[in-house]
Amino acid sequence: MSDATLNTVKNDPGDFAVQISDQVGSFLVAVDEVAKGDEPDSAVPFLLLEVSQLLLAGGRLGAHEDFLPEERYEPDLGPEQDVDDLRERLAVLLDPVDVYSEVFDPYEPRKAPVACRISDDLADVVADLRHGMAHYREGRTVEALWWWQFSYFSNWGATASAALRALQSLVAHVRLNQPLEDLDGLDTDQDLGDDALAEEAGKVMAREIAGPLGMRARTVK
Repeated sequence: MSDATLNTVKNDPGDFAVQISDQVGSFLVAVDEVAKGDEPDSAVPFLLLEVSQLLLAGGRLGAHEDFLPEERYEPDLGPEQDVDDLRERLAVLLDPVDVYSEVFDPYEPRKAPVACRISDDLADVVADLRHGMAHYREGRTVEALWWWQFSYFSNWGATASAALRALQSLVAHVRLNQPLEDLDGLDTDQDLGDDALAEEAGKVMAREIAGPLGMRARTVK
C-alpha cells in the first residue's frame, strides 16, 4: 500500500472505519453465537475462520500510521460490558482442549512457555473490540480507530494470534490424525518449561475431541 493511500485513509477515515467496524462487528456476533453452544460440531473450525478474518482487520490497522483522536482524554463510555459469562461459556464448550502452551514474545530471549486458555483469549479480545465499537456507535470514528489500532498493538493482536495458533493446531492434529497432548492438568498461573509440560501431558487421541468440537478425523489406530 502506497504512502498516498495511507495518508488518504488517515485524513478521511470514514470508509476505512466502516470496513473495520464491519469486520469487528462480525467477529463479535460470531463469537457470541459460537459460545451459545447451539452448534458444537462446528465450534473450532468456525472460531478458526473468525479469528483469521479478524487478524486481517488487525493487519490493516497495523499497516497504517497512528490514528490520533481529536480529544486529549478519552470520553467516558460508562460501565464496561462484562465478558465473564462469555468466557465461561467458551470454557465449557472448548473443554478439554481449552488450555494450550504459548511463548508470548518471539523476539525476547528464550523463555519457558506458559499455559493459556483459548476461552480467556477470546474473551479478552472481545472486551477490547467492544470498547472501540462503543466509540464507533457514538459517532467517534477516529477515537474508535485509535483504540482498535492501539489495543491491536498492545493486547488483542498478540492474544488473537496466540489463539489462532492454538485453533489451527487443533484442526491440524485431527486432520493429520495425530495424538494431542492433554493439558487439562495445567494451571494457567504456572510458568512451565518444556520438561514440565511433557511430564504433565497425557495422550488424548484425536477421535475423543473430533466429534464434539466439529472436527472430522479419519479412523485413529
